[in-house]
Amino acid sequence: MGTGMGQQDKVSTSLPGAVSEAVGAALAPVDEELARLYPGDPGTRQPVHTVYVPADLYTAGTVRSWGDQALALLDEHAPDAASFAAVLGLPGELAVPVYERVRAKLRGEPVEDLRVDFEDGYGPRPDAEEDEAAARAARLVAAAYEAGTAAPYTGIRMKCMEAAVRDRGIRTLDIFLTGLMRAGGLPAGLVLTLPKVTYAEQVSAMASLCEAFENVHGLEPGRLGFEFQIETSQAILAADGTATVARMIQAAGGRATGLHYGTFDYSACVGVSAAHQSPDHPAADHAKAVMQVAAAGTGVRLSDGSTNVLPVGPAARVHDAWRLHHRLVRRSLARAYYQGWDMHPGHLPTRYAAVYAFYREGLGPAAARLGAYAARRGGDVMDEPATARALSGYLLRGLDCGAVDESEVTGLTGLSRDDLEAFTAPRHPGPAAASAPRAQKQA
Repeated sequence: MGTGMGQQDKVSTSLPGAVSEAVGAALAPVDEELARLYPGDPGTRQPVHTVYVPADLYTAGTVRSWGDQALALLDEHAPDAASFAAVLGLPGELAVPVYERVRAKLRGEPVEDLRVDFEDGYGPRPDAEEDEAAARAARLVAAAYEAGTAAPYTGIRMKCMEAAVRDRGIRTLDIFLTGLMRAGGLPAGLVLTLPKVTYAEQVSAMASLCEAFENVHGLEPGRLGFEFQIETSQAILAADGTATVARMIQAAGGRATGLHYGTFDYSACVGVSAAHQSPDHPAADHAKAVMQVAAAGTGVRLSDGSTNVLPVGPAARVHDAWRLHHRLVRRSLARAYYQGWDMHPGHLPTRYAAVYAFYREGLGPAAARLGAYAARRGGDVMDEPATARALSGYLLRGLDCGAVDESEVTGLTGLSRDDLEAFTAPRHPGPAAASAPRAQKQA
C-alpha cells in the first residue's frame, strides 16, 4: 500500500525514557562544569585601549591633558582629513568620517581605560612616598568619577606577587581600595591589574586578597575582579608542558576579567633582541594565540601590548610612528585582540583611526548579514547562530567606541541595540560582568 502525499508518517521510538534520564544524570557534572568554566562573554563594554600613567605623574587633569596633547599633534601634523588619510593610507570614503570621529573622541572621551601605575612606570620608592601616592590616587580617582571626568574604566597596576615586592604591592592595593571606600565606595569602572604573573598560585593569592577586602567592608562576594599580565614564558608554558595561563584563569575563581600581553617583558624573557621587540614578532603571536585559546568562552578578555615607538619630533618621524602604530592596531583587530596599550598621547589619534576604520569599513557587510539572519532571509552566505553572535558583537563594539552610530546600525539591520545584545547575551553572567559599566554614548 503506497503512502499518499497527505498521509503523515507515524512517529515511533525504541528507547525507554529511562535511557535519556540516565544520560542526563551522567552528564550533569559536565553540564555544571561547562556553565562554570565557560560562561561566555560578559556582554559589557570592552575598552579599545589601556593608558598607563606613572602614579607620581597622575593628576586630576590627566585624561583631559592626553586628549589636548593628541589634538595639538593632529593640528600640527595632520590638520585635516585629507592629510591624515594620506599619512595612514585610509580609503577616500573613510577619510572624513574617521577624522571627524577621531577629533570628537579626543574632545569628549580621549581615554577609555586608565591605569595609575605603581609598577614599572613608577619603580621602587620609599614606603612613605608610595603610601602617599596610593592615597592620593584614590582621592583623585574618586573625585574624577564624582565629577564625571574619569575614564570609563580606571584603576591601578600594583607591584607583582614576587617575594621582593609582594608586601609593597599588597599595601598599595589596600591603601588605594580603602581610600575609595572612604570616599564613597568602589566605582563601577574600577579595574585592578596584577603584573608579572608566573604561577597560578600568584593569581589565587590575588583572589584571596580581593575576598579578604570584601569581607572587611561587607561587599558583595565577587565584587572585586582583576586582570593580569602575561609577561613571562612560564605564564604560557609550564615546566610540565601544560598551558599555565589556562590554570591561572581558573585560579582566579571567577574574578579574572582580562589577560594583557606584556610586549617588552615577554620578548626579553624569550631572548628577543631590543630592536625586534614588537607586538607582531612571532614570539608575541605564539603567546597571544595560547592566551586566546585559554580565554575563549571564559568571559576573560584579551589585550594586546604596545609599541614603544613614540610619535614625537619632526613631522616625518611623527608620521612614521603613526603609520607603524596604525598598522599594529589594525593587525591586532584582525586577530581579535580588541584592546591594546597606548604609551603616549600621540598614540591616541592612530588608535582611534584604526579602530574606527575597522568598524566603519565592515559596517555594511556585517549589518547586511545580521539583518538577513534575523529576518531569516537568504543570501550569499549561510550564517549560523555563532556567526550571528560574532556579527552582533562586532557591531556592538563599533557602537561602544563611537565608530558607528545606533541610527546607522538600526537603519541597516532593522535591529535595536537591545536586539543586538540579545544575540550576544552571556550564557551565565558572573561577578566580573556584574561590576563592569555598560556602554556609554560617545561625544
